[in-house]
Amino acid sequence: MGDGERPDIVYVVRPGNQNEQLRYSLRSLANLPHRRVWIAGYCPTWVGPDVGRIPVAQSGTKYQNSTANLRAAAEHPEVAEEFLYLNDDFFTMQPVDRMPVLHRGPVGRVEAYYASRANGKYLRGLRETRALLAGLGHPDPLSYELHVPMTMTKAGLLETLDIGARLDVLHKRTLYGALHQLGGEEITDPKILTRGRGFPREATFLSTMPDTFAHGQVGAHIRAQFPDCGPYETGGRH
Repeated sequence: MGDGERPDIVYVVRPGNQNEQLRYSLRSLANLPHRRVWIAGYCPTWVGPDVGRIPVAQSGTKYQNSTANLRAAAEHPEVAEEFLYLNDDFFTMQPVDRMPVLHRGPVGRVEAYYASRANGKYLRGLRETRALLAGLGHPDPLSYELHVPMTMTKAGLLETLDIGARLDVLHKRTLYGALHQLGGEEITDPKILTRGRGFPREATFLSTMPDTFAHGQVGAHIRAQFPDCGPYETGGRH
């Protein structure tokens, strides 16, 4: 695959210079074919000069900020039309030739899971996104709210964000996936929520909480796999 066929990487990043999850996520890009890397939102000072910066004021809620960051990337003239959307806690643990299309199963089933745990803003946003899709002729959509990279196009994303603009907790991945009828393969979300050893060590993708990255077995596993300073950070070994 030549550089012209590879997507860009777009990270949506919260404020904060101490972000070791982002550091190791950037190192793990060695396993994910790509062209250029961009950070939209806040870019830590230790990030190297080869990473493109798209600064965005982080003045809203975390949901509003992430949407604003993603829109800024889609509107940036130098970002490739096709890109992979990542958060700073995504790790590609095994080499892949091309990012597959992955989903979490029906939105209704994901909604039932979260309804059994909490009833906060995230669940409200899920329900509002599902209702929006039902009104657009997608009564039983798939959920794409996975902690893995997701391929998007700038034009498709801008259309998606415009359609979902009235929702303050928009499930952007799910709306994009349903509107563009992506299909794909169902997987279990690779987010690891506990510190113990019960995680798939041979997984292609992993994701962590700040606590499980800093203090859990999964964090130690990720740091051991990517011990050396990568091309997207300044300084020596960490």
